[in-house]
Amino acid sequence: MLLISIRKGEYESSKAVKENTDSVSDEDDGYLTRCLEGKKATDMRLAAVAVGTTGHGGLGKLSIRGSSSSSGVTNFGLSAIARGCPSLKALSLWNVPRVGDEGLSEIAKECHLLEKLDLCQCPSVSNKGLIAIAENCPNLTSLSIESCPKIGNEGLQAIGKLCPKLQAVSVKDCLLVGDHGVSSLLSSTSSLLSKVKFQGLNITDFSLAVIGHYGKSVTNLMLSGLENVSEKGFWVMGNAQGLQKLVSLTITSCRGVTDVSLEAMGKGCANLKQMCLRRCCFISDDGLVAFAKSAGSLESLQLEECNRITQSGTIGVLSNCSLKSLTVVKCMGIKDISSEVPLSCCNSLKSLSVRNCPGFGTAGLAVAGRLCPQLQHVDLSGLCGITDAGLLPLLESCEAGLVKVNLSGCLNLTDEVVLALTRLHGGTLELLNLDGCRRITDASLMAIAESCVFLSDLDVSRSAVTDSGVAALSRAEQLNLQVLSFSGCSRVSNKSLPSLKKLGKTLLGLNLQHCNSISSRTFELLVETLWKCDILF
Repeated sequence: MLLISIRKGEYESSKAVKENTDSVSDEDDGYLTRCLEGKKATDMRLAAVAVGTTGHGGLGKLSIRGSSSSSGVTNFGLSAIARGCPSLKALSLWNVPRVGDEGLSEIAKECHLLEKLDLCQCPSVSNKGLIAIAENCPNLTSLSIESCPKIGNEGLQAIGKLCPKLQAVSVKDCLLVGDHGVSSLLSSTSSLLSKVKFQGLNITDFSLAVIGHYGKSVTNLMLSGLENVSEKGFWVMGNAQGLQKLVSLTITSCRGVTDVSLEAMGKGCANLKQMCLRRCCFISDDGLVAFAKSAGSLESLQLEECNRITQSGTIGVLSNCSLKSLTVVKCMGIKDISSEVPLSCCNSLKSLSVRNCPGFGTAGLAVAGRLCPQLQHVDLSGLCGITDAGLLPLLESCEAGLVKVNLSGCLNLTDEVVLALTRLHGGTLELLNLDGCRRITDASLMAIAESCVFLSDLDVSRSAVTDSGVAALSRAEQLNLQVLSFSGCSRVSNKSLPSLKKLGKTLLGLNLQHCNSISSRTFELLVETLWKCDILF
């Protein structure tokens, strides 16, 4: 208590302290890290951290993941850190209701080197605390604010005006933040600001117009849950022509994203390479294809829960731009449509992911095979309807050699698919996920053992494999598996101990959870033998 009442600078000149600090090497420029969570996040522990790190070059990064308990961190604890750790560069406060402006102001007053500030669920911190940070921490490069009900426009205005080095900002679920705060932040910090995220804010079309005009250095933009932004806002953001450096754009649950505004964003963001649209219910095939045509640099497109998009839209996208990666998740409008029309190949596409789209089946796979002959990564997880007959043509059409294949949750697939996969792509396959494929048996593991040369990650959880399959894998001299999962395989038993020990020579991770035929004693023996491997049981 006595030590934390004295600032580091006031006693550091003491001969005893000086001798002590000189004898300690400051690893990584003294960038020590401490994290206090739950019941361990108390004022006394913070005081101990403040005193204990003084002789080691000072604390560089502090994370507090608190709780609402009566013994949680208060302004007193944060003030102790401020006085004892003037070299602090990164501070993260999550769920600390008893820390307010007083504690944050002490940090601002003493820790002028602060570069990163993350505030989440801090109901007692207001604009006053944020303004203190802005006035005293000119080196601030990253600011994240989430669910802080007392922080509003004035705090963000101060940050924009007084923190010229700001590069990344994230503001989420802060009801007092509106157009004035966002516009001031963007218009003042436009020279370096490259990463921007706004979610659940009461902003309107005006803010998006400011982003479109002043976001000249923005490379990553995430907009989510902006209920008061209309089609006009997104349209103006695109047409303002200021987002020329934008590389990645993610938009979630925004009603203002329509066919018209989507095309405008495609035209206005000349260097856009990654686009993710989640729960944008007003986008149709026409808008998606128009966007693909106008976004000439687009390489990756992700669509989640965009239910007006159909198979025709995805085909149109692949036919009109040089995509490298396409991901479609939970899009209920994706349904099998037989297409006999000649399709122009999309030779650029290397990665195709269609997950949890119940309408996607045999016809969709056939189209994918005809359209994308250069696929290397395929993820079809959660497609319960696909069969061996539907998947085989896709496997046969992939000319480049598949590297990563995820078929988890494809309940109807059998060993026939794995035999074909290993025969056609055994020389390139590195990852294979068959989790939940309940009809997969030892025959698949034998084929993998015989044909796969570079396979490093294999998951056959909740399948029908037995000890015989595990033994077959262990006999494959060329295999160098690093991650292996038999979770939920009830027919893998204690008999597999010798095989698992042999496989374990290269393993870094082994999952044996819910393997009811493996005893605790076997698990203990494995842990003793495979000390380099992380084993789940």
